[in-house]
Amino acid sequence: MGLTGEAKLLRIFIGESDKVLHKPLYEVIVREAKAFGLAGATAWRGILAYGSTSRIKTAKILDLSSDMPVIVEITDDEEKINAFLPKLDHLFAVANSGGLVTMEKVQVIRYRAGKG
Repeated sequence: MGLTGEAKLLRIFIGESDKVLHKPLYEVIVREAKAFGLAGATAWRGILAYGSTSRIKTAKILDLSSDMPVIVEITDDEEKINAFLPKLDHLFAVANSGGLVTMEKVQVIRYRAGKG
């Protein structure tokens, strides 16, 4: 699979406690992106955030939140990302989850497998 030049970065902001049938939503999104044939996906755990509720979530031991922020980033060409969006909407509906989804233009410099 080759990916070079202009592409899109889909960024999905959700909570760590969001679930789809007892599985973390971030894990389901990454696995669905792979099954969909998208070029790559990564889930990141945040250490401090707030969103539409304005409630601050933090990893500080005294204020430890049970719902830390998670960002899932998916990169591929625009057509494939747009085709994946209905699947993503379905996952949000099944999880009954809030969140934020953004998309931006990126320039892919290098995309290839390493040894291993």
